Amino acid sequence: MAITGAHCLIYTPEAGDLRDVFRDVFGFEHVDAGGGWLIFNLPPAEVGVHPSDGGTHHALSFMCDDIETTMKELSAKGIEFRGPPADEGFGIATVMNLPGGVSMQLYQPHHPTAL
Repeated sequence: MAITGAHCLIYTPEAGDLRDVFRDVFGFEHVDAGGGWLIFNLPPAEVGVHPSDGGTHHALSFMCDDIETTMKELSAKGIEFRGPPADEGFGIATVMNLPGGVSMQLYQPHHPTAL
């Protein structure tokens, strides 16, 4: 197969601050592509394709095994959450408020994963 990986992009006016979170808080390994452009190695990933009402969009979520513990660890490192975790059917989820107005879902899946 010719596809060897996926490259996700997040656009924010506070790119440096968000890179700091990915490097220092999440601890993602990275390479410097030059000039401080860090490219991060993400944890194993999977893609779900969902139906829509006619519109299209993409979303990036991070999964964890224990949302309560993960939230405590991230809170201790300065990450704020939009609210407490809630059972959304597919899993127990919350939203992380990250630099530059970036909101990202964190969830503990109920569904089988491909990982």
